[in-house]
Amino acid sequence: MIRLFNIRNGLIREFDYPEGQIAMHLREADWIDAHEPDEEERALLQQMLATDLPESDEVEEIETSARCFVDQAGIHIHSLFLAYSEGRHNPVSVACILQKQRLITIREGDLADFRLLRMRARRGQVEAQSPQDLLVTVMEQKVENHADSLEDLHRQLENVSYLVLEDETAELEDAISKLARLEDSNGKIRLCLMDTQRDISFLLRHLRAQPEQQETLREIMRDVETLMSHTTFLFDKINFLMDSTQGFINIEQNQIIKIFSIAAVVFLPPTLVASIYGMNFTYMPELQWLLGYPGAIGLMVLSGMAPYWYFKRKGWL
Repeated sequence: MIRLFNIRNGLIREFDYPEGQIAMHLREADWIDAHEPDEEERALLQQMLATDLPESDEVEEIETSARCFVDQAGIHIHSLFLAYSEGRHNPVSVACILQKQRLITIREGDLADFRLLRMRARRGQVEAQSPQDLLVTVMEQKVENHADSLEDLHRQLENVSYLVLEDETAELEDAISKLARLEDSNGKIRLCLMDTQRDISFLLRHLRAQPEQQETLREIMRDVETLMSHTTFLFDKINFLMDSTQGFINIEQNQIIKIFSIAAVVFLPPTLVASIYGMNFTYMPELQWLLGYPGAIGLMVLSGMAPYWYFKRKGWL
């Protein structure tokens, strides 16, 4: 699906085109957003750009030279955006092609950043004077989304912290599962932020003629650096809570083993007494005693109570 946007009076506006007439309006658009384009739509874009569009495997390349470069079609940036689905964050690469007269974005996933930009554009809240301004706005929106995601992770981490450190009835195994998901999401957000740093550095080198855009990009870079520090803090806190959770689980297991060990020691003397009087020797004087049986039972009780009393006095129970 292809959506077309124009810059009118310093604002981005989406405009509708009659079905089947997209080819007539492509060159009029200042921003072409191609969301999972089909073969016909890709052919139209390739004809307009006079070059091949990047395929999915090319967009996913991790080398800097493959993700940020300049050719006859314009400035290419393959940037990682953050998608959220089924309770997990996933990075999605978006191919951005910046030309003097338009910006083209090609993506496979339905990203919250672009949904929010479209909503803001309908309300007349996205300011831009050129496609270059629009690309900077997309980067700014991307970083804001990362910041919101980190704030949400921090709130979730506070809830897990309460479960681990204060809630005595919490299931610690569930806490470990939650911490693992938070660590995974935090790592993917950090990956997107690192990719954004690289993209902004590339744009700073190739948009030197626009001082206002340069200043905005520097502000975004400072925000990214701050968010990177926050991801480091979250990593440290997640590791602390993970170690604490494992420590509490070990303490619980040790307590159980301690109870079994003490029980074994308590029942060892009575077992010894019962074993002695269970031997089948011919000459055992106690077998003829009238009070032999209750005496043996009493001896077993006393021999069991003695170690229990000793452990209790030592504070081991």
